[in-house]
Order: sequence, then structure tokens, then C-alpha cells
Amino acid sequence: MPSDSARPLPLSRRAVLGGLGAALLSGALPGAAAAPLSRPQVEQLLKPLLVTADPALFQFAVTVFERCILGRIQPAEPPLRHPWLVPGGVYVGQWIWDTTFLTDLLAILPNQQEFIRGVYQNYWDFQQRWNAAKPAYAHGMVANFMPPDSGPPGFSGKDWLTFPVYSQAPLLAWGVERVYLRNHDLELVRAALPGLEAFHDWYWRERDLDGIGLVTVGSYDGVLQNARYETYDNEVDLDTLKLTPHPGRPAGPSNGPWYGDICIPANTSYLIHSESSLIHLAEAAGDHAMAERRRPFVDKASLAMRAHMWDEDQGCFLAVRRGSLAKITPATIGGMVPLQANIPTINQMERMAEVLATPRWNTPLPLPSVDATAPQYKSDGFWRGDVWPSAVYQTLEGLAHRGHRKLAGDLAGRLIDNAMKVGISEHYDSQSGAPLGVPFLGMSAVLLTLALEGISPRHPIRLAVK
Repeated sequence: MPSDSARPLPLSRRAVLGGLGAALLSGALPGAAAAPLSRPQVEQLLKPLLVTADPALFQFAVTVFERCILGRIQPAEPPLRHPWLVPGGVYVGQWIWDTTFLTDLLAILPNQQEFIRGVYQNYWDFQQRWNAAKPAYAHGMVANFMPPDSGPPGFSGKDWLTFPVYSQAPLLAWGVERVYLRNHDLELVRAALPGLEAFHDWYWRERDLDGIGLVTVGSYDGVLQNARYETYDNEVDLDTLKLTPHPGRPAGPSNGPWYGDICIPANTSYLIHSESSLIHLAEAAGDHAMAERRRPFVDKASLAMRAHMWDEDQGCFLAVRRGSLAKITPATIGGMVPLQANIPTINQMERMAEVLATPRWNTPLPLPSVDATAPQYKSDGFWRGDVWPSAVYQTLEGLAHRGHRKLAGDLAGRLIDNAMKVGISEHYDSQSGAPLGVPFLGMSAVLLTLALEGISPRHPIRLAVK
């Protein structure tokens, strides 16, 4: 569950913020004005919403909203029927990963319910188009990104039937829950439930190939790198990945080499975490039958991860070979993010905290995407030793909520300090802290989420009313 700072906003707070905030923010929405909000307007919008005694931290929050969120809003364009959020830089379209982090923070602002509903409706619209054109085994998939028709070759919405034919880390239910906990929009929840359940059913059917609760990656075009794009693009535990037919379906044209032979802890834990979110959302909407349908998935997969992926020596969860369940080293940050999903036992969690405090993970800028003692480690390597704010947030949120607040606070504080010093960026060098990749990438807005949830005590900032 998200932290207490993400609980539903009281009606009194929404009423107080309705006037000025709504008037200012209307100019940021597509079709409402030709230009996005200026920085002074963003400052004016956030002043009644955020409380901090640190002027530099407030300006950091302004930058996050100005550059990573409000500056990323795009007008509706076929096949996207509703306005949407683009990550920025080379990333064209509406992506699963970035959208969840962005809508979480956008939901702090007043009167954004309709816009956020439209953002998620784009996913359910895609799902319906996809289902109408694809065989039953593929029904329910949501692509890892949905580009507009005007996108360049390979990134055009006109290519949606052939590319991308793979998904992404299954965070959508978690993203909807985060929005609901901030603005209590039951209309969003009710509209999302059918699509979310279909997406989860697709994920288990097409990625848990042995039916034991462990998730692999894949791509319907059979391109190996596209399968890797379904998770951390270049992580080392997928270096020996191969694609095979689905073992549970007859050979033939409807069962190509589309499925990975390695199960990974990151996507498995994300799916478990999102199943928990789906249960909470179903209960909030009064659909107790759906909630009961989803509970066995959480229990089965959590037990499978503890039994087959946990490694005491590495102090985290490891990828395993499909079938043999042989573990694959080195350890990656994907083996730490299960902390957020509350998957580790107490003893496993204590061991994870122990190793996270060592130089293997506690690098000058923590936490690297691979164990720093691994031969593949390179401090600026793309998912091979660099630092990604989103994965660090997911690890530290779980670490803090399981009782290790001091360690989590130190690690989070250094990450935020670095971002305030060198700027918000896609990822960072784990030794020098130098920014890497796309400046102001959408999902790096999660740096502010780290502070708002109180994980870093030396960065005190909170919502005006909890």
C-alpha cells in the first residue's frame, strides 16, 4: 500500500484549492490555451498545496511540475482519443512506466479528475482495438507505449498492429490506486477495473508460462531486444535470454518464439503489487467478487518468489531459468524492488537491508542497477550500473515501510541532493552522480515523490493537508 501521505484528500482541502488552482491549471490542459503554465504560475499554483521551510526544495518541486509533468501534456491525436502525457526526449507516445508516476503527482493538483480519466481511457481504448484484431491468447495486452499517428517511423500510431507488440512493467493498477488515494475518484476506478483485470489475466497467461507464479518477458514479433524492453532494457540477468514457443500451446503459426526462457523478479513483483492494488480498487468500487478472484494470484506468486528466487548469499531475489529454476547472477536492482510489494519475509527483508548498506549497493550515488562488485558493473552503464530514480524509489519505499527508515532516509537523501545539484535526469552515474540520458524525463518526477512521502528526513516537504 502507498504511504499515509497518499491517503484521499479531505473535501475541505479540495474546496479551498478549487478557485485559484482550477483557474491556473486550466491553461495547462490541451485545447484550453496555446501555451503551458509559466514558472511563476506553477509557483503560484503549488504554494497553497505544498509545505516546506526550504526554498530550494520548493523550487525543486516547481521544476518537477513545470518540466516533468505539466510541460509533458499533449493534446489528443489519433489513435489517442484523449489528452495524454509524454515522457520527453526520444520517448514518443504514452508509456505505461512514466504515466503511472506522473498521474500520481498530477492528482495532487485540483480538478484533474477528468484529464486523468482520459489518460487511462487511452489504455482501455487500445486494449479494445487490439482485442478486435488479435487472437484470443493475445487479448488483454496493453502495449508498453502508444504513439500518436504523427510519430516517426517505428513510433507512429499507424503501426500499432505490428509495433510495439510487447508490454511493459505492469504498473497500471498501482498507478490508478495512487490517483484514487489522492483524489478519491471512483469514476476513474470503475472505468479502469475491467481493463485492468483483462491486462492482468493476459500477463499471467502470456508471461507465467509454467503456471507457478513467476513472470518472464516476451514479444509477439520474436525480436529478442523487444522482449527485453518489457522490463529494464539492458539488465544483465537477461544477457542470455532466448525466446521459445509457449510450452502450453500447440506448435504452429499461433505459437511462435515469442516467450522468454528467464523469469525475472522485477516484473513478477510489479504484477504482484498491482494485483494488490487491483484488489483494493475492486473493494473500493464494491466489486468484492473481483477482489476475491485476484487474491490467489498474490498468494501464489509471493510464495513462488520466496521459494525459488530468493538468494541468501546475494541478499535479494534473483532471476531464474524457466523450467529448471536455476538462479542467475549477478544481482540487479530488480531483485530489490520486491520490497515495495511486501514480498520478502522478515528474515529476507533484514538480509536485504544488510546488503543495501554495503558498498555493493551503497555507492556514492545509490542504488546502482547492478551489484557494484559484479564484473558487468559500469557506473554509467545503461541498466548495468547506473542509477534510476524510479527503481530506487520502489526499493526505498519498501525499505522505509518495513522499519529501516534511517538507512532508507540516507540513501534517498543523497539521491535527492544530487538531483537538486546536477538536475533532474533520466538516470545517473552511480559513482560521479553525473546526469545521463533525457533531462527532465517524466518518470524521474518520482524524485519529488520520495521527498513527499517523508522517506528523506532532510528534505521535509508535505502536502498542505493530509
